[in-house]
Amino acid sequence: MDPITERSRQVTRRTLLRSGANGLGAMALGSMLGREALAGGISAREVPHFAPKAKRVIYLFMNGAPSQIDLFDYHPKMRELHGIELPESIRQGQRLTTMTSGQSSFPCVAPMFDFQRYGEHQTWVSELLPYTARIVDKITLIKSMNTEAINHDPAITYINTGSQQQGKPSMGAWLSYGLGSMNRDLPDYIVMISRGQGNFQALYSRLWGSGFLPSEHQGVKFRSGKEAVLYLTNPDGIDAETRRRMLDGIAKINEAKYEETHDAEVQARISQYEMAYRMQTSVPDLMDLSDEPESTFELYGDDARKPGTFAANCVLARRMAERNVRFVQLFHRGWDQHNNLPGEIRDQCRDTDQASAALVRDLEQRGLLEDTLVIWGGEFGRTIYSQGALTENNHGRDHHPRCFTTWMAGAGIREGYEHGETDDFSYNIVRDPVHINDLNATILHQLGIDHQRFTYPYQGLEQRLTGVEEPHVVRELLA
Repeated sequence: MDPITERSRQVTRRTLLRSGANGLGAMALGSMLGREALAGGISAREVPHFAPKAKRVIYLFMNGAPSQIDLFDYHPKMRELHGIELPESIRQGQRLTTMTSGQSSFPCVAPMFDFQRYGEHQTWVSELLPYTARIVDKITLIKSMNTEAINHDPAITYINTGSQQQGKPSMGAWLSYGLGSMNRDLPDYIVMISRGQGNFQALYSRLWGSGFLPSEHQGVKFRSGKEAVLYLTNPDGIDAETRRRMLDGIAKINEAKYEETHDAEVQARISQYEMAYRMQTSVPDLMDLSDEPESTFELYGDDARKPGTFAANCVLARRMAERNVRFVQLFHRGWDQHNNLPGEIRDQCRDTDQASAALVRDLEQRGLLEDTLVIWGGEFGRTIYSQGALTENNHGRDHHPRCFTTWMAGAGIREGYEHGETDDFSYNIVRDPVHINDLNATILHQLGIDHQRFTYPYQGLEQRLTGVEEPHVVRELLA
């Protein structure tokens, strides 16, 4: 390899910026990469922009896309449509996934479960969700959610970061960056994962990553084993005093490095070391459910006694809300039901229904629901037509981005309200569409943030969570 090529491979962006910091090239690069690329800092932010309704968020993310047809978006006429071919006038040439693009027919499948009306507003809810049915007067159902993404990874990335492309910050990271911490002993953003019985879509750490924001704002994944956070405990032979001396020494080295480079990531590293030290005490106390009364497990169900279950994670989410963790996200895997949907969705609902409803009730009775925003939903919906052969008791449903259902509760959200409407096939939205970026703009609004002003300079653009389109706050959802 010639010396010039070898040298070019060794030059990093940071060394290029540092070596050109006194020239016109540095000014041009500073404009391209962000106003603070040279300084190594982060932009000043004046948030909240107005008085918030929510202090914290608990996001119950149903990874794999629950079928809105079998849970919430019921039309009595679906019973009459069962078995007929999906009309082209309804499909309207929609793009299909590779799972069903080769099918010769698309027979419609009515829900194989009973629906009843519940609550003051007589909301349709599936028999699969008896506990959620009891709280319909506490939640807002959004039946007109929609997205452009038709496959799982881009769709999950999109709703979590505002872009189908990788590398953008997650919502929790944005909130950590903008609003800061309410508890110095725990991370601003905590993620927990549980799994059901269905197909497991991959979950990548970038879904709770910080993207181009300083890395201190990334989510911290909590596990259900002996160590909730890996490598948090001191190794054998290292006591707390020794650990403190080591951190102090490392901090001095990092401070010297920052003086040389003015790299914000060095400061983030110092901050994360200190957070880990404080978490050695705060995390074991948080994760220990032995101080919970029996009434907690009666409310959330027996699964709440089993570490790693969705129910146990919901109890922990409430404990995190009590400790003022800013953003808690629970991913529950297994909703990708391309076959055996009747059996698998029943299991998924058994795993999640009681605990989801219990979380809302528990927060309310503790006075936390009024400033805690709870969100339940997935990345897209499911088709009314069957994937594969339709039999008497079995079928699957393919991905459907045109409409799906999400619910919200607490923190200034309307109670007992249904927003949006789909056609009798639950295929197209006929009233009040809500794009996923509209949902994110509304979440930010409840936290006191104007999504259009909440930006970060990167690669010559004022980046924001809600993307470059013109999403809007869905004010009909607000009390």
